[in-house]
Amino acid sequence: MPVEPVPTRWELASPPDDHPDDLWALGADLEPGTLLAGYRHGLFPMPVAATTGWFFPAARAILPLERFHASRRLHRSRRRFHVRVDVAFADVVRACADPARPGAWLDERMIEAYSELHRLGWAHSVEAWDAEGLAGAVYGVAIGGLFAAESMFSLRTDASKTALWALVELLTDAGDPGQRLLDAQWPTPHLTSLGAVTATRAEYRRRLERALELPDPFGWKAVPD
Repeated sequence: MPVEPVPTRWELASPPDDHPDDLWALGADLEPGTLLAGYRHGLFPMPVAATTGWFFPAARAILPLERFHASRRLHRSRRRFHVRVDVAFADVVRACADPARPGAWLDERMIEAYSELHRLGWAHSVEAWDAEGLAGAVYGVAIGGLFAAESMFSLRTDASKTALWALVELLTDAGDPGQRLLDAQWPTPHLTSLGAVTATRAEYRRRLERALELPDPFGWKAVPD
């Protein structure tokens, strides 16, 4: 079971439904208790200049587990990979933070923060491996039935999609798939092609409340190859 950290000293709250910006607040810290409190309020952190921004998008990308779409090409590609969970979490986060990657945003503070959450049992990586080693992965934060996907990377074609597919299977196999919440932050054409939909703040809050009551699937269920 994950270790509950010392509670945050900050008062966190989610924005009203009509807040005009995705960015809701600046500051606080990245201690485990603060991060978990943020996610429990529907917030997620990202670096903003020299501080931390807390975001709650008005249009939130979520991936209903039953809607995940695996193309025929992805079905073929998956045969090349073996899926593992939490074997190389540090390597996954470093790969996601690689400044050579388009859109990379993780800084050292964030890397350390998620590494500590992983040590406490709250952050996890689902990884695709092949004969050459780690080929791609997705990592995020799991609280009950919420999995807040933070970032993913791919060194070989379809490796990160394979990891995401395996994550969907892991969450589905844990039970109550319709109540679980796979949060993908902002909608993109890539996510939409995989089955992601957009949720309003009000809808996201309702889904989050239900999801947080479910058991955490990690630590007891292996992902099949």
